[in-house]
Amino acid sequence: MKAPRFTNWFANLRLLNQPQRLQVLDALHPAAGLDQVIALIGQIRAATRQCPQCASPHWHRHGHANDLQRFRCCDCGRTFNDLSGTPLARLRLRGKWLDYLNTLLDSTTVRRAATRVGVHRNTAFRWRHRFLHWVKLDRPAQLGGIVEADEMFLLESQKGSRKLDRPPRKRGGAASKRGISNDLDCILVARDRHGGTIDAVVGRGALKAVQLEQHLLPKLHREALLVTDSNAAYRAFARRHGVAHQSVNLRAGVRVRVRPGIEGAIHVQNVNAYHSRFRGWLARFNGVASRYLPNYLGWRWAVDGGRISTAEQLLRAAVSLIHR
Repeated sequence: MKAPRFTNWFANLRLLNQPQRLQVLDALHPAAGLDQVIALIGQIRAATRQCPQCASPHWHRHGHANDLQRFRCCDCGRTFNDLSGTPLARLRLRGKWLDYLNTLLDSTTVRRAATRVGVHRNTAFRWRHRFLHWVKLDRPAQLGGIVEADEMFLLESQKGSRKLDRPPRKRGGAASKRGISNDLDCILVARDRHGGTIDAVVGRGALKAVQLEQHLLPKLHREALLVTDSNAAYRAFARRHGVAHQSVNLRAGVRVRVRPGIEGAIHVQNVNAYHSRFRGWLARFNGVASRYLPNYLGWRWAVDGGRISTAEQLLRAAVSLIHR
């Protein structure tokens, strides 16, 4: 629209009645959301951008495409933008991204999020896991001080799979074996007294020391005190790697201990409370496929305690990891 025509149109805005004003705002809302998303991507983009194909740092601007600045690599000739090679690449309807991220902050189900944003339910489901693919990696580099660790178990689920490697069961069914078995997904959660949290789906069945070496040891500060229950896997892990370790015997009814020379009580109530919050939050989704559990763990960590409270922060968490 040329400037004189826009000036005339803008001057007549005050003549609109309330329904007409609301109609204009609804029409402008997606464009405003798109402008916000493009601006945020521009703010977060890496200062040392590299070609996603050959990792060359030599590139030049190459116009715009789909509202994003495009670049061309001077070495391989490939064109790319700030989202190329990431889970957010080729996602359309960017003007609705911030509205959708607000549904993630509200922990909305797929169908309700689709209705609220105005997209198909399949699109809402795909967007959920595209955004969470990177958000789940936004974790503390290390846990220090007193670190509580404990495992929780969820019934293995192949929800959405067309082929099952076991006989089908009704939704909300029970494991075929008593106690801890390969019918259960083992989720390890470690949390320090400052609220830093890491978690991982380590496998099926009982926790093993080798799984702790893979998922907990790289995140544990060398001077941290590991506090667990009386599971033998933790004792073997701590002994093998020289980790300071204290345990509480929950089966004997011992929940809290105080040791001389140790600042802070010895217990695992902090991490067990996190387990309880996660289970209660997960129940609204009426079953989650095991292959998506890491995404839901990252989602819960993002919204736990209001750590991420706005759609802009959530988008920044996703895109900053892309450009890290």
